[in-house]
Amino acid sequence: MTTKSGSPATSTIRFVSMDDVPANRRRGGDIRTLLSPGTVGATSGFLGTLRLKPGEVVTEHLHPYSEEFIFCVEGSATLRLEGQDNPLRAEQGVLVPIGVRHRLMNTGDTEAFFVFHLSPLAPSPELGHVDTEPLPDGAST
Repeated sequence: MTTKSGSPATSTIRFVSMDDVPANRRRGGDIRTLLSPGTVGATSGFLGTLRLKPGEVVTEHLHPYSEEFIFCVEGSATLRLEGQDNPLRAEQGVLVPIGVRHRLMNTGDTEAFFVFHLSPLAPSPELGHVDTEPLPDGAST
């Protein structure tokens, strides 16, 4: 992480690169939480990226305290909301409301890249994400 120097108002602003944070692969794909309470001291939500190779999925889950904004930068995917499949293509975004079960699947033949944001933060990290289907083989919660 890089800390920007300068005036007192900007001395605590931190810039975070995708290479600065480890990939989380527990629920599928390559998920990286860039801007969060742990990385930059965020207090209202967090932002991350997701890469899904063809055939990869992020297993179904819900957020009992947060809305999730998902923006497809490149590629395409199928977003399952409460069991209903919906296409999500490049340069398209969607808001997943609080408590809605969702699963993201790359059903195409090219890698897909997404940016996501969740807000507000849950009272504690373990309350922020509820798995509603088994995690991929070898994964643990």
